[in-house]
Amino acid sequence: KQKKRHMGDTKHFCPVSLKENFVLYPGLQEHAAKYKEKIYYFSTSEYRDKFLKNPEEYVAHKEPLQAPPLRVCLLGIHGAGKSTCARQVADKLGIFHIQFEEYLQELILPKTKKKVGPSSDDDHEDSNKIPEELEDFSQTMTKTETEKSKQEEKLTDEEEAIKANLMDNMELPPEVLDKIVPDWWKKEPFRSTGFILDGFPRTSDEARYLSEQGLCPDVAVYIQVEEDDILDRLLPLRLKKWKDRRHKKKEYKKKLKELKAKKRV
Repeated sequence: KQKKRHMGDTKHFCPVSLKENFVLYPGLQEHAAKYKEKIYYFSTSEYRDKFLKNPEEYVAHKEPLQAPPLRVCLLGIHGAGKSTCARQVADKLGIFHIQFEEYLQELILPKTKKKVGPSSDDDHEDSNKIPEELEDFSQTMTKTETEKSKQEEKLTDEEEAIKANLMDNMELPPEVLDKIVPDWWKKEPFRSTGFILDGFPRTSDEARYLSEQGLCPDVAVYIQVEEDDILDRLLPLRLKKWKDRRHKKKEYKKKLKELKAKKRV
């Protein structure tokens, strides 16, 4: 009890991380320092030294220090119901819902013109093929328009990395994560409102990235479900999509047959 009364304004959290990153990052006893008879704990020795150079910048004055809003990471395998739960939690708590994979899709959608990935490719399997019978009708673009279209669809290195992640689950490099993830902790409107991050981090490297950047969620929740439950949830939807594709393919062949008949006449 005596020690608790003499702890600093941020208790066992690092005051420099709170001030600069608006994050409650636990401090360590080996990085402790005393100021005005109060003990402060810091996440790193560098932050401790920074505090000691100008302590008044990091302590409370007239009002208590403001705590950051709630930040949640929601994890689980595909089909576990993360997005459904995340939307409900976000609505109830008044925080943002960020679906990581959908966010990546939105970043490259202006150039790809459609969602990319294994499931998305299945949806577009038939519609992307141009039959020989329609070649004469497909050459409506001028050369200039074609070149312009190709130029617009060229992806940057960062966008190529995002596409590879969505297509083949390739790891996102840190320079790509640097342009996406820190903003949710450091920039408005997320900084003052809070969020539930759905589907990130997905790997140990991504979790290590958050730790190294000092981007700590307040809680990480992993949804664990039985395989049979996921199968019951996903199979009817996949089966419906398959039936829809079969129906579209049949309609497509019917129209193609009519087109061939018209050309013979």
